[in-house]
Amino acid sequence: MDGVADPDIRPIASRVVYADPWLTLRRDEIERRDGSRGTYAVVEKADFALVIPAERGGFHLVEEYRYPLGRRTWGFPQGGFPAGRDGGPEELARLELSEETGLRADQLIRLGYLSAAHGLTSQCCHVFLATGLTQGTHRREITEQDMRHYWVTRAQFKNMIRNGSVSDDASVAAYTLLVLHEEGGGGPA
Repeated sequence: MDGVADPDIRPIASRVVYADPWLTLRRDEIERRDGSRGTYAVVEKADFALVIPAERGGFHLVEEYRYPLGRRTWGFPQGGFPAGRDGGPEELARLELSEETGLRADQLIRLGYLSAAHGLTSQCCHVFLATGLTQGTHRREITEQDMRHYWVTRAQFKNMIRNGSVSDDASVAAYTLLVLHEEGGGGPA
């Protein structure tokens, strides 16, 4: 039923168009089930982790300038391992939380695993809820030097989604997973 055994689209040939330590862009020659052919561009990128740091009825967010958008946006702490380093999703979630906010979590609850942009990339996102937070010193990477960290109420967060301050699809989708977790008896964040 999921199409894995008999895919609707199969690759005929593939070539790397661009590669750097963070991503690979490849161009595939493909054939569809009906025999028609075409091309597909795919961005291969390692999975990332997103953390919802929750306390006191609200969330910790980070804001930074997003070059592809040409503006600053807010979202939950998130990211991938630096080039050449790897580990498990929970380790990555703890690393990103600490690096970007300085927060440490007593408890991480896995909320889900989401496709980042399934029409463009193989990258997926591990989503965690972080509670029992303790403030420490952040250790941001050079690319995050403009980052700001701020706590908002849940009502403020919803308004930030409405007004476009939070436009990151992963943050909005992660919030949906949190709500579903709470509705399923996971308790409020």
